[in-house]
Amino acid sequence: MSSSGSSQGDHIVPELDASKVEKGLFHQAKQGKITMVLALDDSEHSFYALEWTLNHFYSPATRGGMGFQLVIVHAKRAMSAVNVSGPGTSAEEVLQDAEMDQRKLAAKTVEKARAICAAHSVAAVVEIMEGDAKHVLMDAVAKHHADILILGSHGYNNVQRAFMGSVSDHMAHHAQCSVMIVKKPKQKDAKKQPQKA
Repeated sequence: MSSSGSSQGDHIVPELDASKVEKGLFHQAKQGKITMVLALDDSEHSFYALEWTLNHFYSPATRGGMGFQLVIVHAKRAMSAVNVSGPGTSAEEVLQDAEMDQRKLAAKTVEKARAICAAHSVAAVVEIMEGDAKHVLMDAVAKHHADILILGSHGYNNVQRAFMGSVSDHMAHHAQCSVMIVKKPKQKDAKKQPQKA
């Protein structure tokens, strides 16, 4: 990375040194393209990570991303039999409705990702894989021989991570490649509190 940076909002984003990228200083990328797997869900954090990746790896500084292959992976949670039914509905009907909703959400999510990539003139591989996100991403990293896994951070605190788990935290410890977690900057209050002198 170069010491110069560009300002985006109130934070500094370092510029990529294309010559270092081309020399293969990233993990196992000495020949061919660097394969990046980007984890995508329907959250604003995921789409921020996608935009950030496109703006930084597919910029004029990197010759339009010529050295990169982007694979976008959306994990669609596998539905299982639920012991829930209401008046006039069976567990099977509830399961079918939930599965339909999951398919619609997955299709909407990947279509939005494709549109964002097209706006950046980037041809990405987009996949929907069924299963728990942690397992799906481990499989995608292995399948595509990924050099780097990119995830958005949901900004969970320690308590939230303990109860809900964190895919990015898990992948940072267990992925068989480098992991980059893209954190969306917090929005500053529109009204600043007056400071006491």
